[in-house]
Amino acid sequence: MRALSHPKILPPEELALRLEALRAQGRRIVFTNGCFDLLHPGHVDLLARCRAEGDALVLGLNSDASVARLGKSPPRPVMPLAARAFMLAHLECVDYVTRFEEDTPLRLIELLRPDVLVKGGDWAAPDIVGADQVLEAGGRVLSLPLLPGWSSTGIIEKIRKL
Repeated sequence: MRALSHPKILPPEELALRLEALRAQGRRIVFTNGCFDLLHPGHVDLLARCRAEGDALVLGLNSDASVARLGKSPPRPVMPLAARAFMLAHLECVDYVTRFEEDTPLRLIELLRPDVLVKGGDWAAPDIVGADQVLEAGGRVLSLPLLPGWSSTGIIEKIRKL
């Protein structure tokens, strides 16, 4: 079986170097993160709006172990990290995909130093992990409204009922 890879999928340390080069060109880096299990229109809509907030969108993906520790029901992820990263890297609005192993993306945010930090509207801006660090560096933190009616959990429940 062919490995799932894409040039936009980078380890965090290599991505940090790429972002430094973009910053030197005056480009604004946008960061968002999540599980993105069972990619759906709500995810794509949010990512497109995230990308509109800057010049390059970085997507931090929870590792499989990190997703499992979130305790979502039913047990998740449904799609392994490699598959989630592969699909997301193919979206035009996503410039880079990387992973994080921890329960939160704080260490990754500190490493990548985005200019704009974005989460979906189910997070209040002050509660977004990394908000303090981004604001202290002069950046912006946004909570964007979600596209109603879409969630991975809802899709899984619908499938289970079939």
